[in-house]
Amino acid sequence: MGHEMSGTVVEVGHDVEGIEPGQRVCVNPATGCEHQGRPECELCVAGRRNICTHSAFYGLQHAAGGFASEICVAAIAVVPLPDNVSLKLGALAEPLAVAAHMIRISGFSKGQRALVLGAGPIGCALTLLLKEAGARCILVSEVTESRSAQASACGADEVVNPIISSSAVLDATMRLMAPGADVAFDACGIQTTFDEAFACTKLGGTIFNVAIHEKALQIDLNRLVLSEKRLLAGNAYTAEDFANVVRLLERRGSDIESFIAAVIPLENAVQGGFDELVNNKARHSKILIEVNGEEVNGEAS
Repeated sequence: MGHEMSGTVVEVGHDVEGIEPGQRVCVNPATGCEHQGRPECELCVAGRRNICTHSAFYGLQHAAGGFASEICVAAIAVVPLPDNVSLKLGALAEPLAVAAHMIRISGFSKGQRALVLGAGPIGCALTLLLKEAGARCILVSEVTESRSAQASACGADEVVNPIISSSAVLDATMRLMAPGADVAFDACGIQTTFDEAFACTKLGGTIFNVAIHEKALQIDLNRLVLSEKRLLAGNAYTAEDFANVVRLLERRGSDIESFIAAVIPLENAVQGGFDELVNNKARHSKILIEVNGEEVNGEAS
């Protein structure tokens, strides 16, 4: 809880350089060996703390998180925000960094065609960043009207409702990007969307899993063998992804602010945040939680 956060520095350690009290920052919550006082492992040396053997996340495995008036984090977790990026936008850096990481390691390149399954916060972030990266065509699959509209605003060339027919997504894919998508990003994590991602990807293309799954999916590996499609997945983000996202917020903050559905005080986090997302999920993208009463300091999802 509270792993997507921004705030203002109130104090720094005696040996911290480059970060000053009063500075507005966001936090990269992924921690590895260096955060925990361990010698750096091979993955941490390579900058891949997100999959370090000892990885943990502020707001998740760590006791400290964004649902507090103050939090103590390692200096290497702090990412300064540009002057024109508000704390409210800074709280979106984490989910945007997820999308940035997935696109970067998927092998996607400028001019390719992409399918995004699901237009929740991550799906819309994928759409926005794919457009920024020069996608030739982006097709998004989404059921709800509000999220479909958000995906269109983020740059989708078309949004298809998958419940129109059993072949709606495949038909739209072949119409827009035959012989199939170069990369299909599954941001839903259910058997149906995984199967659609597989069916809609061209021979030799990439199926990329973004979602966290509630239960295991089935896959026929012979289909991968015969088609030479690649099945890849990603976890969280790295410092490189946060740096890229902060630059994006500096350039396109006004566009990205539409991701925020509401800002609520911490004392209303259950009813106005979690209950609202459970009961009316389709109406919202991001609900931010204001912790200290001054400006947005964290986020609930």
